[in-house]
Amino acid sequence: MNKEFTISVFSEDKVGLLSRIVTVFTRRHINIDSLITSESSMPGIFRFIIVVTVPEGRIEHLVKQIEKQVDVLKAFHYETDEIVHQEVALYKMPTASFMKSSLVEQIVRKHNARILDIEPDYVVIEKTGHKHETDALLRELEPMGIYEFTRSGRVAITKHHEPLNQYLKELEAEDAS
Repeated sequence: MNKEFTISVFSEDKVGLLSRIVTVFTRRHINIDSLITSESSMPGIFRFIIVVTVPEGRIEHLVKQIEKQVDVLKAFHYETDEIVHQEVALYKMPTASFMKSSLVEQIVRKHNARILDIEPDYVVIEKTGHKHETDALLRELEPMGIYEFTRSGRVAITKHHEPLNQYLKELEAEDAS
């Protein structure tokens, strides 16, 4: 049975690494549901957050294959209940729809979204939350007209201490002995 996993990959900042990591998934015919990259809490170390839906038995092997890539320091995988995660979505809609009635304002308030920009031709609305929450707002705004919609990938942190710190401490202890 397929299950959703969030994979956190820590690496050095090297050109071509993203391509090599994506190839690990492509070769195994695994679709990436979400992928983001950013700096981590440690200087010089970058973090990839990848969301996949795979059979539970395949996740360990997949993470090991990622760790074999040169410049990857360590990779970890988590089930949804082991992380705190959010996405950000932006909705661009006609200003006329926004100005005609208070319905859009009521929908924005109901979904705890916020208005980022009001221009003569369009309004940009921002919503942070889980995918089902950003989708729900999209469904309610669609009848009033959507010019553009975009959603980030999953941003996630573990509910316990960042495992890379512990992993690096263990390596230091091994080197010292």
